[in-house]
Amino acid sequence: MSRQIILDTETTGLEPKEGHRIIEIGCVEMLNRRLTGNNFHVYLQPDREIDAGAIEVHGITNDFLADKPRFEAIMDDFLAYVRGAELIIHNAPFDIGFLNHELRLVNPAHQPITDDCSVTDTLRMARQLFPGQRASLDALCKRYEINNAHRTLHGALLDAEILADVYLAMTGGQVSLLLGAEDGNRDGQQGGAVIRRVTADVSRLRVISASEDELAAHAERIAAITKAGGKCLFAPPSV
Repeated sequence: MSRQIILDTETTGLEPKEGHRIIEIGCVEMLNRRLTGNNFHVYLQPDREIDAGAIEVHGITNDFLADKPRFEAIMDDFLAYVRGAELIIHNAPFDIGFLNHELRLVNPAHQPITDDCSVTDTLRMARQLFPGQRASLDALCKRYEINNAHRTLHGALLDAEILADVYLAMTGGQVSLLLGAEDGNRDGQQGGAVIRRVTADVSRLRVISASEDELAAHAERIAAITKAGGKCLFAPPSV
């Protein structure tokens, strides 16, 4: 079973090396590319002032965070939630850097979060798919016709929910299943997506047909991706 966690954070500023801290973590869970509703969301007391420029971005104030828990209090629950999953993050080095900083503040010898999770950076994926073009979350929403009109300010959970839609659109035609591969490489990379080689006897696999609603939603998504200039290997010639 493929478990992915789409993750975003908000912070007091841009650099953990300058003492900036995480003030919000938002995560949404996907199992086999389906949202489960098993989300993780928390605001955190950073024990420092938030930069004015950061407040303009996310709207979170020190007064709002005054009674919120500190990272140390939620760390174990957070790590249990993400352990073993693939983290999907837009501009992953930023969020991973802050998460590792918080872990080390609790315990200087704490292992990096990447020891427990793999990480996929959708910003890097977007730059590979669309070289020289804008790759912000807002730009990708426009490209894939994903409605983000409700995003007047950044918010970790809201941005994670939007990124889930963007990621599904970006990877809709990117994953390949290679049957009977003869090389020794079990897993490869293509366009930022993992290629899994199937070795099971596929004739014995149970086939579950899509419902009419799922087929209609699939056709609508393919049309949107194609209209935005994307390419889908499984798009019918008429799309």
